[in-house]
Amino acid sequence: MPAKIPKTNVMRVLDSRGIGYTAHDYSVSGAVSGADVARVLGLDPDAVFKTLVTVAASGEHYVFMVPVERELDLRKAARAVGEKSVEMIKQKELLPLTGYIHGGCSPIGMKKQFPTVIDETAQLYETITFSAGKIGYQVELPLSDLQSIIPLTCADICI
Repeated sequence: MPAKIPKTNVMRVLDSRGIGYTAHDYSVSGAVSGADVARVLGLDPDAVFKTLVTVAASGEHYVFMVPVERELDLRKAARAVGEKSVEMIKQKELLPLTGYIHGGCSPIGMKKQFPTVIDETAQLYETITFSAGKIGYQVELPLSDLQSIIPLTCADICI
């Protein structure tokens, strides 16, 4: 029998909202990159999303979710949120801003909820997978369930 997956803050939020999800544990796999995580879990990397935090020229922060093997197009991202430009925040700013560390950032459960945009390709899949808020763990659920928890828009934001 597989070991029980410890509850992360993201899982507790989902449980409190009555939203079903599949928890994935890759903590003993040694996987580091999102592509490695998808491979270890046997998931389509196009349906596994990484969470990226940016700051706009206006000073506002935005969250973008893109497939793990793709890159965020900063110009498209800025257009999607009505800003002149956006850039990635510095890694040292991530924990104080979101409560998450690099590699374990989730769009659910941040210290403050920022406007979030997911690449439009997410709409092509029955479920999407993203960080459960701790390195080694992912959650999988329908996009519509994620949209019921956080304000989320879909847009073409990848290179």
